[in-house]
Amino acid sequence: MFRRRLAGGATAAALCFTVVPALADEPVPGSADCSRIGTVRVDRLDVFDTDRPDEDNPAFRLVNFLHIQTRESVIRKRLLFKPGDAYDARLLEESERLLRSTGHLRSATVQAGACHDGVVDVEVLTQDVWTLKPGLSFGRQGGKNSTSLGLEESNLLGFGSRLGLVLQSGVDRDTRMLYYRDPQLNDARWALSTQYASNSDGKSQLHTLERPFYALDTRWAAGATLRRETRIDSTYEQGRITGQYQTEEHFYKLYGGLSEGLRNGWVTRWSAGWTDDFHDATPIVSAGLPSIGQPSHRDLVYPWLGFELLEDAYRKTQNQDQIGRTEDVTLGWHVTAMLGAASPRFGADRSAAVFNARVSRGIEPTGDQTLLLDASTAGRWERDGLAGTLVSASARYYLRLSPRRSVYVTLATDRAINPDSDQQVLLGGDSGLRGYPLRYQSGKGRWLFTAEERWFTDWFLFRLFNVGGAVFYDMGRTWDLETSAQAPQGLLRDLGFGLRLGNSRSSLGNVLHVDLAFPLDGDANIRRVQFLVEAKRSF
Repeated sequence: MFRRRLAGGATAAALCFTVVPALADEPVPGSADCSRIGTVRVDRLDVFDTDRPDEDNPAFRLVNFLHIQTRESVIRKRLLFKPGDAYDARLLEESERLLRSTGHLRSATVQAGACHDGVVDVEVLTQDVWTLKPGLSFGRQGGKNSTSLGLEESNLLGFGSRLGLVLQSGVDRDTRMLYYRDPQLNDARWALSTQYASNSDGKSQLHTLERPFYALDTRWAAGATLRRETRIDSTYEQGRITGQYQTEEHFYKLYGGLSEGLRNGWVTRWSAGWTDDFHDATPIVSAGLPSIGQPSHRDLVYPWLGFELLEDAYRKTQNQDQIGRTEDVTLGWHVTAMLGAASPRFGADRSAAVFNARVSRGIEPTGDQTLLLDASTAGRWERDGLAGTLVSASARYYLRLSPRRSVYVTLATDRAINPDSDQQVLLGGDSGLRGYPLRYQSGKGRWLFTAEERWFTDWFLFRLFNVGGAVFYDMGRTWDLETSAQAPQGLLRDLGFGLRLGNSRSSLGNVLHVDLAFPLDGDANIRRVQFLVEAKRSF
């Protein structure tokens, strides 16, 4: 049973639980005599646990009073089991992962108790985060500022839905956006998402209705997506705009999928669907731009087949990409592939094989090392060969020197093959090379190496932020410049250090980065110190 209160009114740690020990002559959960689930108890903590002396103050009590807790029915709908089902420890672990992935829960633990009367009871303990996000946010990367003003509730009335209105000023455009997302309609597993945006350079809308493969043992999936957008896209070199395109896009997709579920630790899924993918980019003539580029037009209409292979291999950890939070690391193999056939008979403007594929693998050579590998490709095969194709690969390596100190190293590369005229491979302050302006280099290929030493302190600032820090070194470059007029910049390097604030009490963003980066190369016009402020999902 979970233990929340201790003698004298104190409490255990935020997610401390105690399993009642089984007597020597009692069967353990999952044995032949204890093969079914009895009661399922859900215990919900608010944003602050005011039973703790260090969280019992007027401000935190006011936050709890204003916050609408996640409803018990919402938590139960996420679980993959119910009273009377056969007991399976794997389903408890997977239900934990599903609860932690919601975004409106700080943490979740699902634990079996002792066996009694032929059943095993299950305890579920969750803790909310503050989900109303009003006010102004600020970010800076690559020497450019971005601001956002809006109001978002990511756990609307405790039902787990997200409703937001955002006014955002970014590098490319100003945006006014209204959106609504419901991850689980009623008691079904269908998810609804709808979004409208009016931008300074166009409009966009996105609507999705989907029943995904939400769990390893899910047997079927289906969905539909509609997206329409008009905007102005820019091409860059050395952080300066070299051309602009008036872009119009629409994307429609309808699909269904089947699976036999989890078999011997593996999941195989097959899907089929129909896609209409239209893209038109017309160069904008401007006296202030050095070139107007070439038009880009494609209308791909195609049926397709998809395949997915997934290994059931997960591990819980802390202080890897988050600070003080439980993280779910995917190990083992994960393979996805899709192949479609566009043809004028279906309404396309060309005949082409449309494809995408991805392979990832997580490995733990030793208990204190993790290696995450990823490779992907997407594009088309047309009459003259590959077109609009991007091939990417990355490796991320973690070495835990102690529970609160680690080394992180990553190497990533991308290569465009016969790219469309409006496509670019860019490198700069907005893509990981922190000491340089955004979109500083362009080409048909790039690589980027990063090494960091990370510190995860036990300092819980104001009981709101977990504090960490990092020193880092970035190195990379692009190659195959797009025109002979471009001057090669060669290898680019930077050094820096930064503060990390793990946002464990609200859904504003998992980790706030405040960095100072010092470029070691590049031209004389680059500022010698780059100041970056970003909210990211990871360290």
